[in-house]
Amino acid sequence: MLWSDPPDEPPEELRHAQKRLRRLGLVMAVASMLTMVLVAGR
Repeated sequence: MLWSDPPDEPPEELRHAQKRLRRLGLVMAVASMLTMVLVAGR
């Protein structure tokens, strides 16, 4: 890799999108667990 090569970091927009997707995945996992607990509790 040369010193003049651009950095391999993703653009700012992509990093924000990845962060949002990660947060959405976590929320979906928690919501599905809560739904399973509520359905099993009936």
